[in-house]
This record gives sequence, C-alpha cells and structure tokens, in this order.
Amino acid sequence: MKPAPTHVVFDLGGVLIDWNPRHLYRDLIADETEREHFLTQIVGQEWNREQDSGRPIAEANAWLIARHPDQRALIEAYYERFDTMIKDAIHGTVAVLEELHTRGTPLYVLSNWSAETFHHAERRFAFLERFDGMLISGREGLRKPDPAIFHLLAQRFALEPERTVFIDDHGPNIESAGALGFQTHHFTKPEKLRIDLIVLGLLD
Repeated sequence: MKPAPTHVVFDLGGVLIDWNPRHLYRDLIADETEREHFLTQIVGQEWNREQDSGRPIAEANAWLIARHPDQRALIEAYYERFDTMIKDAIHGTVAVLEELHTRGTPLYVLSNWSAETFHHAERRFAFLERFDGMLISGREGLRKPDPAIFHLLAQRFALEPERTVFIDDHGPNIESAGALGFQTHHFTKPEKLRIDLIVLGLLD
C-alpha cells in the first residue's frame, strides 16, 4: 500500500492555465486546415520543446525562418504575442489549489515553459504565490518527461516521491514520474482531480 501523500506538485499549462497557440492563431490564419498545418508542422511541439529546454527564442526563430521564410511574420508572432495564447486560469483547478493551500499542504510547480516567456504567467496569475517552490524547465535546461528533471525536483525541494502527488495532463510525463515512485494524477478536468485528492486524504 502506498503511503499517504503529504506534498503536491502541479503542472501549469493545461492544468492551471489555459494555454493554447490556437487562442492567437485563430485571429491570424482564418482557414482551419491551413492553421492546423502551421501549428502542427511548422511551429509544432518538437520546435516548441526546444525552447522549453532552454534554447533562446532568437535562435529558435532564426532556425525556423531559415526553413520557412515565407512564414516569417507568423513565426515571429508566436513569441511576440505569446501572452495572447494564455487565455485564462483554469478556475476549477485554482479552487482546488486554494483549498490545498488553506490546509497547509506544501505545493510546488514543475512546468515545461520557456524561461523567456514565463514572466507572462507570473504577471497575470496571483495564485502562483501559493507555491512553496517552482521548477521551470527553460531555466534548468531540462524538461519533462526526462527523469533528470524529476530527480532535480525531488532534490531541490527535499521531496519524497512516494509521498508526493504529481499532477499533469500529458501522459508521458505521468509515466516518467510514476516510474520514479511519485504518486500521479493524469489531469483531465478539475472535478476528477478533486475526487482523487479526496480519496488520497488531501481534501475533505
């Protein structure tokens, strides 16, 4: 039987923050097929992950524009207007976070996010002040699901994985954390998260 968890680690995008490039590019590319091609084949996850791992935005843009010079303005808009991709907080999850904070639960962030754009989130979301520590991938040069970033998380904040719940919306990140002994919740919606935390004894 797993021990009762005492600490909780949240991902941000897709869990606490509604971040999606489509919030921006719906206004920039009217045709849906063209828009999806741009977002998946040009500024896709593979390209974006490199910035989450610490690659400078200027370098990333230069690399991509050299391969798609006709898309220069749209490529540059990705980071010039990054704040538009952040629609709002996911309020149901924020309510769960506030309840955990009220109960005195130690709370942490582990997020794949570029070091050069994280200030947008810090400026907009006061709930980030509830956390006892944050590990942002772009600042560390590591990103999920690399086991090294989970080891760093545990070391930096003195976490016991078996007593820590890791919450993320991305399957490979959940699998990596689980393999290292973390208790995990694969996030889909705030209501299910609340139920799981009640079962774990972290909420009433």
